[in-house]
Amino acid sequence: QVQLVESGGGLVQAGGSLRLSCAASEQILSSYAMGWFRQAPGKEREFVAAISGNSGNLYYAQFVRGRFIISRDNSKNTVYLQMNSLQPEDTAVYYCARRGADSSRTYYATAYDSWGQGTQVTVSS
Repeated sequence: QVQLVESGGGLVQAGGSLRLSCAASEQILSSYAMGWFRQAPGKEREFVAAISGNSGNLYYAQFVRGRFIISRDNSKNTVYLQMNSLQPEDTAVYYCARRGADSSRTYYATAYDSWGQGTQVTVSS
């Protein structure tokens, strides 16, 4: 079972930026699409962004388009989420995950088979 470890979360003021990282325990990233999800207290986990194995396809939730950028460095087994113009409503635990083969379900959490433990992002107003 691959292990995914997120880092880079923290407390930031509205309008600020954070860069999340997701490190994989083995060299699997180039073979799989990877995604970021988030879950705020009392809410369901929601899709944020995803990237294909060769970075050729990028997927974003409408609410982060233009503010967040997903990228990956397969040589480092790491996926990144650059978050800019953060707002209080972005406060959540952010998770990275490895997606299965079905690209048509990229936006759905059930398409992902391995998850990290999450990293807390808190945006103050």
